[in-house]
Amino acid sequence: MKKLITIFCLSFLLLACKTESKKQVKSTYKIPVYAWEHLPKDATDEELTTQFKDFKNKGIDGLMYSAGHDPETYKRVGKIAKSIDLEFHAWIPTMVQGKNPKLKPEWYAINGNGESAFDKPAYVDYYKFLCPSKEGTINFLEELYAGVASVEEVDGIHLDYIRFPDVILARGLWDKYGLVMDKEYPQFDYCYCDECTSNFKEKSGIDIKSVEDPSQIQEWKQFRYDLITNVVNKLANVAHNKNKKINAAVFPGPNSVAKKIVRQEWDKWNLDAVYPMNYNDFYLEDTKWVGEMTKEAVTTLNNNKPVYSGLFIRPEVTENTNKEDPENHGLSPNELEDAVKESMLNGAEGICLFTPGRMTDAHWTVLKKVISTNYTKNK
Repeated sequence: MKKLITIFCLSFLLLACKTESKKQVKSTYKIPVYAWEHLPKDATDEELTTQFKDFKNKGIDGLMYSAGHDPETYKRVGKIAKSIDLEFHAWIPTMVQGKNPKLKPEWYAINGNGESAFDKPAYVDYYKFLCPSKEGTINFLEELYAGVASVEEVDGIHLDYIRFPDVILARGLWDKYGLVMDKEYPQFDYCYCDECTSNFKEKSGIDIKSVEDPSQIQEWKQFRYDLITNVVNKLANVAHNKNKKINAAVFPGPNSVAKKIVRQEWDKWNLDAVYPMNYNDFYLEDTKWVGEMTKEAVTTLNNNKPVYSGLFIRPEVTENTNKEDPENHGLSPNELEDAVKESMLNGAEGICLFTPGRMTDAHWTVLKKVISTNYTKNK
């Protein structure tokens, strides 16, 4: 009888331990959260330390951090981030580059009207896109990223603007720029430089400059997808040779959006992770669309690499806020909860916020709740 009582007690104890263990696992679950952030002008080490501790306390695990091109700056900021146990990825634009003594004007992309992005950029002044065919472009970028990837405190390289200019803007931006983009127009279509067009003709036999409607030539689209893919994979080799990760901010899709409007076939890129910018307001869509885009990304990648759903936050409205500008729109606190849920249910590994500075107190309250919710992914 005593043996039976002893066995019963031990069994009960083991069951209780297992139950408690499950409770602990559940209570410590957390969705990985990253954020795009930039270095404030003249920020001191003390200010950065305070800011980074605040990010960490609010649930952020890592930063995609923009601080220019200087490796020493990334070393300084990265040291602070690492001391607070934040992942630290150097967020550096790729094909978009302003005037730089290391860059020649002839390395910039040319549109279908023969205009250079160097002196006549599309849409906005900073849209100075380099041509991915130019050897000088490749050499410049490899040197740039190799220098930053050599910094011990940098965990990875985060590519941005790794694409051509938007041949068609997201629907929510048409009114802002006074455009109706019902098809591809030559002034927004790149690159038609002599090198791109001659290389394409040699490869395909097609003289694209003599084609009445280049948008109908699938080989021409693929040629430009491949140009960007080539740049990415060369930079991936640079990062991996430095034992660093490489990831990128990409347009949603890739098939439904990214390939169509910015020539990104990013499922072919040799990256360690992707961060689709699922900015639903830009496309006049709701949070269900965020889930659809996440599912497309995860499915297209065959679950072979993590997808972090990029979420665009609605900033606090002030008297100076231009409510008509879609870039002042974004996810409200309630929509943030829905967008996180849609992202995780459809296979995202985590989320990435644009940006912490746009988050209100109400956003942070919602975030604290949702990041500890263990959503079951849809199959």
